Amino acid sequence: MDLTEGTIQEKNDRAKRMMLWFGIMSLIMSFAGLTSAVLVSRKREDWLNDFEMPQAFLISCILIVISSVTFILAKRAIKTNNRALTTVMLIATFILGLAFIFSQFEGFNQIVDSGYYFTGESSNVTMSFIYVIAFVHILHVAAGLISLLVVIYNHFKQKYTSTQFLGMQLSATFWHFIDILWIFLFLFLSYLV
Repeated sequence: MDLTEGTIQEKNDRAKRMMLWFGIMSLIMSFAGLTSAVLVSRKREDWLNDFEMPQAFLISCILIVISSVTFILAKRAIKTNNRALTTVMLIATFILGLAFIFSQFEGFNQIVDSGYYFTGESSNVTMSFIYVIAFVHILHVAAGLISLLVVIYNHFKQKYTSTQFLGMQLSATFWHFIDILWIFLFLFLSYLV
């Protein structure tokens, strides 16, 4: 299909999808750089090999997976014009996203309780990477939450129908991406630390 074909609306929709994918690709490259730095740094003598990831980080994995399910259910509900269920699922996704961020900070507290800090005498390169990677991911979850707020607002303004819900689709795609990204990061850090 020629990208220049179609109505103005179809062209705008394709452009929005393409911009989202360009953004996702740039995030993949950024996190690839961070994980590559971890792979190189783990050869250092001061790399901590016996640290167990905080339980709160595992809980945050569960929360973000459930939030992806609720977002899927919201999309299915809007496709059947079930506005009430769409509302419930969108709000549930938002609350689960907030719970994810809370759980991440609880994970940071558990790391501190173990005696490891981001900087200072009791810090090390391993913990610094965990803090940076988790915090950068939290920033992207916050961006996802802002996107979700826009979707919720547009939903209440009845801008979405069973055939017109591109904003929700784009937000869901980004949300699922940050979900998969955290699961990858959690497994990656759990295996290497």
